[in-house]
Amino acid sequence: MRAGVIGLGDMGSGLARNLIANGFETSGHDLKDTRMAAFRDMGGQPAADVAGVGAASDAVFVMVMNGDQAKSVILGPEGLVAHMPKDGAVILSATIKPREAREIGTAMEGSGLHLIDTPVSGGYPGAQGGTLTMMAAAPDDVLDRFAPVMQAVSAHIHRVGTRPGDGQTVKACLQSLIGAQFSATFEAAALAAKAGVPGQVILDVFSTSSAGCGIVNNALQKIIDRQFEGTGSHINTMHKDLTISMDLGVDLGVPLHTAAAAMQIFHAGRTKYPTGDNWVCTRVIEEIVGAELHRAAAQEIKA
Repeated sequence: MRAGVIGLGDMGSGLARNLIANGFETSGHDLKDTRMAAFRDMGGQPAADVAGVGAASDAVFVMVMNGDQAKSVILGPEGLVAHMPKDGAVILSATIKPREAREIGTAMEGSGLHLIDTPVSGGYPGAQGGTLTMMAAAPDDVLDRFAPVMQAVSAHIHRVGTRPGDGQTVKACLQSLIGAQFSATFEAAALAAKAGVPGQVILDVFSTSSAGCGIVNNALQKIIDRQFEGTGSHINTMHKDLTISMDLGVDLGVPLHTAAAAMQIFHAGRTKYPTGDNWVCTRVIEEIVGAELHRAAAQEIKA
């Protein structure tokens, strides 16, 4: 089975790396030359365009930023549907709105291709390490057939439904929770800073308490080491995901009070520090209270 990846950024490059490591002939395409060069260096076969990836692949992971991009690379004149061999699979691993996934699925009917709606969780470390969690939606026979390429990039594959949009719906629920965990951690970090508690103390206590988890522990590590950019978790992605969660709440008439508060915290962080990663939201709160949380000690911000 030949594999392909559209979008070779922080997440897509990890998919490609693990496909290659597991012996899959892997083609890929990205708009950035630096990413294409890095893909070539890891043993991938760069394609000049999306059509080239489609023609050379039996299964293609689509790891782009939003629904419009996904529709373009899948359904466009030079997209995957027009160029992939019949009975292949488009593996929609990007996070988009559930209704957008359903629209793609409807448009693909009669194409002779399968759509696997499977957004992922695990972020940059999970993508690079091949340990992602996949929320896969497609008929069982399709998931059985394409399990090898999915297993190459993930540690956990959950079959969450059979229809396009089912995977994205589960991801939207998950991101509403993760957003709340992030924002609560950012606020707790700023509270500790203002109280003069060293960051290492907060990390030690939180990580061994009932509140400790991968989300909280990793965020605190980044905050107390003041690593706010280049960690593979750009704020734009979480901001987009929370927007999807909030939109789903509107569509279904479900109040999302905590997710809404998280959305505003991420909105503030993205507005003030548009090139930052998720943890940069803490800086916005720290600037309000006039203190920063560092590993060795909390520090007052000098005017």
